[in-house]
Amino acid sequence: MPTATPANESVQHIDDMFAAAGVKHGTRSQRTAQEPKPVGSRKTKVLTAAPIQTLQPPAWKSIPWLISGFSTRTGGHSDIFSADRRTGELNLGYSESDTRPNVDRNRRSLLRHLKATKARLITLKQIHSGLIHQVTAESAAHIQTLKGDGLITDQPGLLLAIQTADCVPVLLVDPVNHAVGAFHAGWRGTAQRIVERGVGLMRARFGSDPAKLLAAIGPAIGQCCYSVGEELVHEFDSQFAYSRELFREVYDSDVVKLKYPMLFLTARAPGHSNIGPQTHLDLPEANRRQLLDAGLLAENIWQSGECTACCPEKYFSHRGEHGFTGRMLSVVGTLPSFRPVRIKGEKISRTIIRARRSR
Repeated sequence: MPTATPANESVQHIDDMFAAAGVKHGTRSQRTAQEPKPVGSRKTKVLTAAPIQTLQPPAWKSIPWLISGFSTRTGGHSDIFSADRRTGELNLGYSESDTRPNVDRNRRSLLRHLKATKARLITLKQIHSGLIHQVTAESAAHIQTLKGDGLITDQPGLLLAIQTADCVPVLLVDPVNHAVGAFHAGWRGTAQRIVERGVGLMRARFGSDPAKLLAAIGPAIGQCCYSVGEELVHEFDSQFAYSRELFREVYDSDVVKLKYPMLFLTARAPGHSNIGPQTHLDLPEANRRQLLDAGLLAENIWQSGECTACCPEKYFSHRGEHGFTGRMLSVVGTLPSFRPVRIKGEKISRTIIRARRSR
């Protein structure tokens, strides 16, 4: 066990006081990466097994050549971020906190769950940008060394993946030209219109018709939990005419502060002690608006509607867990066995051809 420090003792004393008052701590138990693990924990610990869970738009399940899904933290072989340190979780991001063998094993488990063990998983060094890369069979070998936040391809067997733990993952599917895209949209990427750029790039490279594209916006931090500074409001005002529709003011309604107001007195002059409202940004809605502006139909845009910070038992959340957390993967691609062909200038799949011949 880590050596107790005065700071740790003080925190524990405060926690004990609140516990005695019947107030539960509001965040998951955490352990920093610098704290040593219990001796022998990796060899002797038996993790609680749980099945892997993923999300997928219902309509996408009927596309025979498509592989897609948004992972959760459920299942897997990592325990570093779990509340009880005995539950295996599906951390899919490499970091100093978790071991590489754990993450490799988790990624293999995800591919088995998606029935995509023969697909090639493609990731990027994400930098919160508007950079998008097209992936081909030739470039797949070195694409993972490139920096960026968007991937597109029209080649089978390539599974595009985006890592998130609050930022918005957006997946695009072109059912006509059999092309796909995956985008990591944090506030910086959103301000740089990465999703809008992605639609335009798929249109230019693959001939995609925005009106026929399908989009999925995965789990991300919701407006309920995403407070931002005034400078971000100004940034969005400079980029989007509808910017003010994305923000709302939220007044502090912390139950602990309401129950124990004397604990939170400030040194402000009388009459000026109340802290004003926070500004909250609806990041998923910002990306939905970009998709609409790019030409997608509203009925072709699916949203999970779940907030990662509100659901710590189901999702990793960077903000909700104060930076010490894992990563989910949002993936989209085509089956390796899929081979599109052209009939009279129309690009269709062999699956469709067989169906036509059987009629």
